[in-house]
Formats: sequence, C-alpha cells, structure tokens
Amino acid sequence: MKAIVYTEYGPPDVLQLKEVEKPTPKDSEVLIKVYAATVSYGDIVARNFKEVSPRKFNMPFPFWLVTGMFFGFRKPKIAILGSEFAGEIEATGKDAKRFKEGDQVFGYRGQIMGAYAEYVCMPEDGVLATKPANMTHEEAVVVLWGSIVALNLLREKGNIQSGQKVLINGASGAIGSAAVQLAKHFGAEVTGVCGTPRLEFVKSLGADKVIDYTKEDFTKSGETYDLIFDILGKSSFSRCKTSLSQNGRYLLASFKMRQLFQMLWTSMIGSKKVICAIAPGSTEDLISVKELIEAGKIRAVIDRRFPLEQTAEAHRYVEEGLKKGHIVITVEHNNQT
Repeated sequence: MKAIVYTEYGPPDVLQLKEVEKPTPKDSEVLIKVYAATVSYGDIVARNFKEVSPRKFNMPFPFWLVTGMFFGFRKPKIAILGSEFAGEIEATGKDAKRFKEGDQVFGYRGQIMGAYAEYVCMPEDGVLATKPANMTHEEAVVVLWGSIVALNLLREKGNIQSGQKVLINGASGAIGSAAVQLAKHFGAEVTGVCGTPRLEFVKSLGADKVIDYTKEDFTKSGETYDLIFDILGKSSFSRCKTSLSQNGRYLLASFKMRQLFQMLWTSMIGSKKVICAIAPGSTEDLISVKELIEAGKIRAVIDRRFPLEQTAEAHRYVEEGLKKGHIVITVEHNNQT
C-alpha cells in the first residue's frame, strides 16, 4: 500500500510517498480503507519534533520529555503521521464484533498515528465510531478530534452553562472552531479571537462577536466573561483575570508548569479559577460528537483538499498560516492496494 513516510525530523519535504506493507488486523482489530485524513497541530509538532522546545510550544517539561521518549529525540520512532481518519471497514479480526465489512467509520489514533496511508488497523474498542450519516468522509474527519476535545473540556471541565458569556481564544483552529459551535449549542454568548485572515471563518461558525487579536487586546476591552477558553495558552491568567466575571474560569488546553501551580493555588484561594485539562479522547466522546453532528450542531468548513501524494504541500500550506478552515488529505484507491 502507499503511505506518507518520514525517517528524519524537519520541514515538510521530509514527508515522502512510499510503498509499505499493508497491515493485517489482529483478532480484536478491524482493517480500515482510509478515504480521508487531516493535517493537525499534532502532526506538525511530531514531524518537526527535533526543533520543539517546551518554551516554544508551551508544553510542561515532563509532558515534552514523555512525548520525546515516545516519538524519539533524534529521529522518528513512528514512520507514518496522521491521527484522524475516515474510511470503510474492509476486514475484521475473528473476535471483532462491533463493526462489519462495509461500515463507514471515522476515528482517532492519538499518538500512535499512522493515518497518512491507504489502510490502517484499529482495535474495535478504540476511538472509532460509525461516520455521521449527514457528512462525507472528508467533512467528518476534519471535525473529529477538535470536537472531541472541545466537547470534553467545555462540558466536563469548563462546566459551561446556558446564558454564560464565553470567549474562545484561538477560535479558528481545530479545537477552537469546534468550541465556538459547541458553546453556541450549550446556549452561551460566544466571542471568538483569531487573526485577520480567519475572521469571516469564525463568524460563519456562529460566533456572536469576533475579535482580531492583531488589532485589539480582548483583556483591555472592559468586557468580562464567565469562561475564557485559551486553546494554545497564548494569554495568561494575570492578564485575563480582570476579564473574568466573579467565579469565572480560565480554561487552558495547552499549559506549562506555572499554570498547573496557578490551578492548585486558585483551587484554594479566590473566586476565579485556573483549569488546566487534557482530553485524551474516548469512544463515548466520539459517539456524542457524532450525535451532535447528525443533529446539525457541528458542521465542517473545508479550506483545501490535498491528495495523499501532496501531503508535504498540505503541511507547508498550514505552516504558512494561510488556511481559512480545515485541511483534508484525500486518499484514492485502485485495485492494486
């Protein structure tokens, strides 16, 4: 089968189209013919991990250390990137009962990656579900991971409530764009913060107000919010504190040790809280996301599609900051895979 392989860290050109062995499902696994994958933040970080530092990518040092041990500090231990996929069940292991051949599915592989390929194997009890009936494979794959994370953090950690004022800092990315839609679904008044090229994109998602961070600092506007969801940790609690209402929460999806100490401190003192959280993803969250998609609460906005052989160009496009929506990797199949 064809796959995008990389054997060294570096710029997008390290991603090369190669012929590799087609996987065979184990007893409790399913074999999936991949039709679509994405270019995620995690793919960019993993591809260029040698240049990643805890400070530059806003990672707690222990998390960076564990990630480096998993991916490899000097060269990649995982040869094929891609965490999100959508496709069709081609075969099942003898003990796999949850899916059958021909089922249309979408799923998340996390750090084991491997979705930049024509085929991938998944445990049947992994983060895998039947694809939403009202979305194509390409649409389903681009909202998958961001929606899982946003749903878990807003509902379980942020305790979002109808009528609240919510600010999403980083509203144009995978998590942020899902968070805007989900916050509206939960009945919040939503303000999205993003750069100039993506203002219209965030407006189209349903944000009540959009702030261009290159022209306006939301922490100086005088507005207060019940929940500030900072996707990439680009702001700080000290700057955001005056923008939080009484009992407001500053929710971080990316954080360092300093924010962890702030979370501990604010849990004991003061009415305004720092919450640092990671949502690893679960089958239950994915099924909830599927149901919300089918109810029309989450939609996909695709900027560009790149065929598998142009994955390097897709990475380059994302890194240049040009995207206005989601980027899809499409996988064509022939009879000799």
